Amino acid sequence: MLNRTLNISTSPHITRGIGTDDIMQNVVWALLPTAIFAVYSFGMSALLVLVTSTAACVLTEHFLCRLSKKESTISDWSAVITGLLLGLTLPPNFPLWMAFCGGVIAIALGKSIFGGLGYNVFNPALVGRAVLQAAFPVAITTWFPAFPDNRFFTVSSSTFAAPFMEPTVDAVTGATPLSAFKFDHVVTPTSELALGLITGSTGETCAVLILLGGLYLVARNMMNWRIPVAILATVYVLSGLLHLVDSQAYPPPLFMLFSGGLMLGAVFMATDMVASPITPLGVVIYGFIIGLLVVVIRIWGGLPEGVMYAILLANAISPHIDNWIQPRVYGTSKSAKGI
Repeated sequence: MLNRTLNISTSPHITRGIGTDDIMQNVVWALLPTAIFAVYSFGMSALLVLVTSTAACVLTEHFLCRLSKKESTISDWSAVITGLLLGLTLPPNFPLWMAFCGGVIAIALGKSIFGGLGYNVFNPALVGRAVLQAAFPVAITTWFPAFPDNRFFTVSSSTFAAPFMEPTVDAVTGATPLSAFKFDHVVTPTSELALGLITGSTGETCAVLILLGGLYLVARNMMNWRIPVAILATVYVLSGLLHLVDSQAYPPPLFMLFSGGLMLGAVFMATDMVASPITPLGVVIYGFIIGLLVVVIRIWGGLPEGVMYAILLANAISPHIDNWIQPRVYGTSKSAKGI
C-alpha cells in the first residue's frame, strides 16, 4: 500500500528562492534598454548624467551604512535602481554636480532617513528629483534636442558647469511635447512619442522599450501589473472624455499616454513595492488617483508635467488606502474589521 505524507505548515509558503536583491537586479536589467536608448538619443551628456546619479546613490548608501555602523547594502541593487531612475528623470544636459546632489538627496532624504530599504514612504528617486526641481528650476527645465550631430563625441556646455555657478546653455535647445502643447497647442505625432524621437528628459525615450521592460518584470512576477494598467487606463479615459468635449483645447488620449514621463513613472516608479498598496483593490485605487492627478496637473496646472507630483502624493496616502478598504474579518462585526 502506498504511504502518502501530508506536510502542514504556516504561511508564508515560499515556492521560489527569490530575494530582494534578485528582484532589484532584474529591475536593473529591465531598465537597461531604456537607458541605452537614452544614450543613443542624447549621446555622452546623457551617459554622464546617468553614471553620475547612479554613482552618487551607491556612494551615499555605502557611506551612510558605514556611518551607522551597519553592513553596506549596496549589493542589493536598490541604490543602483534609484540612481538610474533619477538620471532618467533629468534633462540630458543637466549639470553633473546637480545630478550628484540629487543622488545624495534621493538616498539620504528619500530612503535612509526612513530606515532604509523597505521603510521608505516615498519613491526615493522622485524625492531627489522634487528637491532638484525646487532648487534648480531653470536647469531642470532646459532641454537638449534629441539626436544632435556629434553627440557621441561632444558634451553639452552645461554638463561640466562649476558647482554653484550658473551653467552656460547651448545655443540650441528645444521644447518638450507637453510644453509645446500647453503653451502653443502643438500636438506631437504619436509615432514620434512612442519611439522616443523627441526632446525631453533622459527617460522620455522609447515608450515601447519601457513597456517591454515592464512586461518582462510582470512575466517574472516581480511587478504588480494592476498599477500601471490602472494609471494608463485612467489617463486614457479621462483625457479621451476631455478631448471629446473640446478637441482643440484638450490633447488626444494617445498623446497624453506617450508624452512626458508617464510611461516611465507608471511602469518603474509608481510600482515601488514599499511605497504602493498591497491589496488588489488598493493598487487599483492607487493607480486611479495617480492617473487623475496627472490629467489634472497637465491640463489645469501651471506645469506641463505632473507625473512626479502625482506619484509622490499617492505615495503619501498609500498606507491609508489599504486601511480604508481592509476587509472585515470573517465572524466579526464591521467595527472590528481592523483587528
